[in-house]
Amino acid sequence: QVQLGESGGGLVQAGGSLRLSCAAAGRDFSSYTMGWFRQAPGKEREFVSGISWSGDTTNYADSVKGRFTISRDNAKNTVYLQMDSLKPEDTAVYYCAASTFGTVFYTPPSGYPYWGQGTQVTVSS
Repeated sequence: QVQLGESGGGLVQAGGSLRLSCAAAGRDFSSYTMGWFRQAPGKEREFVSGISWSGDTTNYADSVKGRFTISRDNAKNTVYLQMDSLKPEDTAVYYCAASTFGTVFYTPPSGYPYWGQGTQVTVSS
């Protein structure tokens, strides 16, 4: 199993940037596909981005493509989400998640058994 903890959320003005981090504790972090999801009030949890175990393959939701960048450092057991050109509609709780069996192109939350507690991102207009 793996335990996940997000950090880096906060309040930012539209057009600004934030960098989220997700630290993993447990064995074999480098074998996990990692994903970032978000959930806004009253909405379902949605896929934001995913990265393969090696970091060679990434996937993004259309709504964030070109603005967000996912990366990972397996030596530090950490995955990152760099968020630029933020918009008010990016406001949500952001979660990182881990999977041993999914690929970055499988986007339903059900593909990820392990989840962090979430970090709030608020973008003001």
